[in-house]
Amino acid sequence: MFDLLIIISRYLFIGYILIFLFSSAEYLLDEAGMTKHSHRHAVFTGRTVTALMHITAFLIISYNREEINFNLLHLAVGGVGLAAIIGGNYIAQKVYKNGCPLIWNCIIFLLDTGIIMLMRLNDTLAVRQLIWIGVGFLTAFWIPAVIKLVPKFEKFEKLYIILSFILIISTLALGSKEYGSINWIHIGNFSFQPSEIVKFLYIFYLASVFRKKVDLKKLIITCILSAGLVMLLVIQKDLGSALIFFMTYMVMLYIATSNEFLAVLGIGAASIGSMFAYKLFSHVRVRVAAWKNPWADIDSGGYQICQSLFAIGTGGMLGSGLTRGMPTSIPVVTKDFIFSAICEEFGTIYAVCLIGIFMILFIRGMMIAFKCKRRYYSFLAAGFTAMMAFQTFLIIGGVIKLIPLTGVTLPFISYGGTSILVSIMSLSFIQWVNGYQKAEEMEEQYDGKQ
Repeated sequence: MFDLLIIISRYLFIGYILIFLFSSAEYLLDEAGMTKHSHRHAVFTGRTVTALMHITAFLIISYNREEINFNLLHLAVGGVGLAAIIGGNYIAQKVYKNGCPLIWNCIIFLLDTGIIMLMRLNDTLAVRQLIWIGVGFLTAFWIPAVIKLVPKFEKFEKLYIILSFILIISTLALGSKEYGSINWIHIGNFSFQPSEIVKFLYIFYLASVFRKKVDLKKLIITCILSAGLVMLLVIQKDLGSALIFFMTYMVMLYIATSNEFLAVLGIGAASIGSMFAYKLFSHVRVRVAAWKNPWADIDSGGYQICQSLFAIGTGGMLGSGLTRGMPTSIPVVTKDFIFSAICEEFGTIYAVCLIGIFMILFIRGMMIAFKCKRRYYSFLAAGFTAMMAFQTFLIIGGVIKLIPLTGVTLPFISYGGTSILVSIMSLSFIQWVNGYQKAEEMEEQYDGKQ
């Protein structure tokens, strides 16, 4: 009987995410004036299906087949998660009054997908992730108040870049090696990834520099400092973060200068740098070889990507069903390869729709950036959006063998306290920029009526 319910749930989960995407599209069409529906209906629908997905998933995960009862601890975690879905949306709407509800819906849907998958894989990590999500939202809710206290964030460009270098260098001195990269610092039972924090600081630095017209001197300074950060990350063998930093810099530089020659020059420099990295680092050669033909070394270098592809292929279009797959056979499944686990148990259709939700977030973020008339805030929104978009592309592209694997987390879904905290805060700043722009538009309309 329970197996029948799991089979039915495969269709339910796909139905939930399709309805979520449909309601999101309805919201965008309403906003563009192409339909006459209410924004509230689309927003409410998205939140409702997220809650239903959460309840369905936790009922399945909590059921103990051997004892024919429910695990009370798992149900309690599910209850806390459901309260977080409802309470987080409500408080976010109150704190960010002019924020985009569609962005909050997408964030919470992605976070909930991550919690469900982590609960399936490792309930201890799921509880920790839930705590970090709570910390992330509590921090995000203070952002508007902090901005009011310190309104001139653009004045601290030197502080941002100095702190960035200190954090990256401290990793070289105090960091520990994980999966070939020296990118974690452990202090007792607490650990964090400095490069995640530096992402935040780096966007603030570039936005501060590019808020004014970029002359040759500024261009050279930012180029040298950015190259320095990227080189330090390369030395740590954190090539995924190095590539994210580089691509984010190129996007923000192009927005600031509209210079195609600099963009082509940057791509050329990246190509040359990739060749040097291939020659210098053995683990880069291993990953490229695994990307080209993982089956040739399936017991060693190609093992990760092969297991990932097996999982994706085994799940098929509808998935094997929650709790019926073998996602724990995938190495580093709670971090780098969680997308493969989602493909296996939720199916390819669900995974493609999940990419669609990410795309909505990124398109929405760029729309907010281009609409904002204050240059500094516009660059903040564009920078955070671009960085998250590249990170998402790198990890999903890596696990499906579209590109060589770089080993970064999937925003909002992979396990990782620092990653979750920075991701939530990044989107919260984009929400604040959206609220600022709407307030400016309302003020202009009011002045026009006077």
